Amino acid sequence: MINRRQTLALAGAAVAFPYVARGQAGFPSRTVTMVVAYPAGGPTDVIARIVAAAMEDDIKQKVIVENRAGAAGSIGTRAVAQAEPDGHTITFGNNQTHGNNMLLMKQPGYDAIADFAPLAGAGAFPHALVVKNDLPAKNLQELIALAKKEPGKLNYGSTGNGSGSHLSTELLMRRVGIQMQHIPYQGAAPLVQDIIGGRIDVSLSTLPSVLKQIEGGQMRGIGVASTKRASQLPNMPTFREQGVSNADAESWAGFFAPAKTPAAVIDRLSGALIKAMQSEPVSKKITDLGFALDIRPPSEFRAYLKQEMDTWTDVVKAIGLQPA
Repeated sequence: MINRRQTLALAGAAVAFPYVARGQAGFPSRTVTMVVAYPAGGPTDVIARIVAAAMEDDIKQKVIVENRAGAAGSIGTRAVAQAEPDGHTITFGNNQTHGNNMLLMKQPGYDAIADFAPLAGAGAFPHALVVKNDLPAKNLQELIALAKKEPGKLNYGSTGNGSGSHLSTELLMRRVGIQMQHIPYQGAAPLVQDIIGGRIDVSLSTLPSVLKQIEGGQMRGIGVASTKRASQLPNMPTFREQGVSNADAESWAGFFAPAKTPAAVIDRLSGALIKAMQSEPVSKKITDLGFALDIRPPSEFRAYLKQEMDTWTDVVKAIGLQPA
């Protein structure tokens, strides 16, 4: 039986730790909103919807995806940073929203590290190194040799200044000591067309944007900037297999909650997200999109984020990109 002193002690604990109590009991108590800071229909949005639907049975609540696009993903991401930290608003972010924006935007309106609690790393879209069909380079070492023979003659296309394809190519060039001329595009579609048309020599693009063209023989894939080969192109070797071990670059993605979300809620959401991604139907749907699953729990994901920030901070400084 609980005596009067114990009753008072328990009441005092509830007053002292109201957020913890709410976080541990009754979560989730309503629909969970998963914000995607990009328009509907893109690969980030599609993956978010697959995972959101799969985790509903576990948490016993609806999980809806809300698209809040604009300003390089900063609008939707800022909204989550400012949301009530009770676990009912989370986001599926990526290397732009929680990486490049910190380096390339003067005022993104949030701090990707201080304002968020990592829930789970999902994996990444690998970057595939492609060349136009008539370029005399059948592998990475042949491309390096060709670029060194006439520095600056070759060009490479990206999906814009500061994009993943831009920074990943700059990282590769610095690691292997070559120079190529940068041609920025507004999106993947016009870039892909110019590689097919022979106006662009090289691109280090996310795999989904060039997969069909590689498979159809419209361009040549000569390497993947990941630790392992892409399952969709098992015959294309990694950079590491071709002698370049320090130029891996992936467009990663993962789930985040606002920073002050209670630990018990973080654990609940993390467990549900990881369980959903590990299920065979979900993993197949996601990998069929060209996404490489590499599921990380919060502690591992946090360490990965720090490593990524350190790498790209160095690249941005080296090429002189200034925040805008």
